[in-house]
Amino acid sequence: MSSGLLRRKAATQHDAALYEDEDQPASSGPNPPRRNAQNAPIVERVAGTGSVAAVDPRSGHRFAYDPRDVNDEVESRIHPRLTLMEEIFLLGLKDKQGYLSFWNDTISVTLRGCILLELAFRGRIGISRAELTRSCISDRTVDVLDTRNTGEPLLDETLRVIKANPPASVSEWISLLTGETWNVLKLNLQLKQVRERLAKGLADKGVLRTEKRNFLLFDMPTHPLAERGQKDALLRRLYAFIGCPAQTLHPPTLYAEAGDIQLRVTRTLCMVCCAYTANVLENPLAHLPYAQHEHALTRAADLLSEFGRWPMAPESPGGGVPAQSTVPSAPKHGTSKRRKQEMGVASADVARAMQHEFAEYGTETQFKLIAAVLLEFSRMDSLL
Repeated sequence: MSSGLLRRKAATQHDAALYEDEDQPASSGPNPPRRNAQNAPIVERVAGTGSVAAVDPRSGHRFAYDPRDVNDEVESRIHPRLTLMEEIFLLGLKDKQGYLSFWNDTISVTLRGCILLELAFRGRIGISRAELTRSCISDRTVDVLDTRNTGEPLLDETLRVIKANPPASVSEWISLLTGETWNVLKLNLQLKQVRERLAKGLADKGVLRTEKRNFLLFDMPTHPLAERGQKDALLRRLYAFIGCPAQTLHPPTLYAEAGDIQLRVTRTLCMVCCAYTANVLENPLAHLPYAQHEHALTRAADLLSEFGRWPMAPESPGGGVPAQSTVPSAPKHGTSKRRKQEMGVASADVARAMQHEFAEYGTETQFKLIAAVLLEFSRMDSLL
């Protein structure tokens, strides 16, 4: 630490002498050479701690920064502004009241699974390549593929926990992060105050605002909606999948407001399945007639059961995700008639788009973990 401070002081003294003010007299010589501060480059000195001390010749100001704190421009461009768990939180949030339903007892477990999915989207974790003998995908252990921080506190904390502890399966990690374990030595692995931290993160991003609301004798902080743009875009993706009559999937329209986002269809599929598991679809679909409302919920359950396996949606053309060399047999007669009656997009369209995303952006370990989390969610739905 002392070496870092000494290097920083030495760098600033050198830079101060290097960029003298032009109005000050020179220390020696009748006509000293003057340096053009406008064209001079910024001089940086790297300290022993990794921080960078620099002097801006245009203003003469000294500043320091840690390169590890600077967001990766590429990563911020290919991932959306809101994480998957923040999207599920927004769907369940009451816009004006600013809190979740008190009777929802499944969203806590679902949010932990969303954290694992978001880490998989960002290429940080995946299913172990050595676990090939276990038939069930959710029983295979999770490996850390990349230890770089994501800039999201919940994701970084979970990544550190997974890295610092013995390997465990997807189902085990969801239970440990939720705190549902009989092993008292692993209770410290529980992620605490996830909902409050998500609300604060959304408030920092300008999507929510913080207020105090009186509940009987207590004043509790609430987080009403402050900016509708993000939630409206989220609802459009939800309606495109399950809330509209049968239609063709157009991947470029998903996350159209966010730019060059990777895994658009995969992210939207996981958002729909997680929202169904967390039981937060009632309010977004409340405007639909009763029959369409029930068809939309049924469609979400069908997507969860079809893609919560490996390979994902094996009955679709091409053998599912990833594409298989052996194509399944042709569908029976009457499938087209049933396709016209269902809500949202067809599973074949979703599988075809995900095959393209798998080939262009994804890896097998990454998509295996996504399938494992969806499989755990489908088991939860069958138990409920």
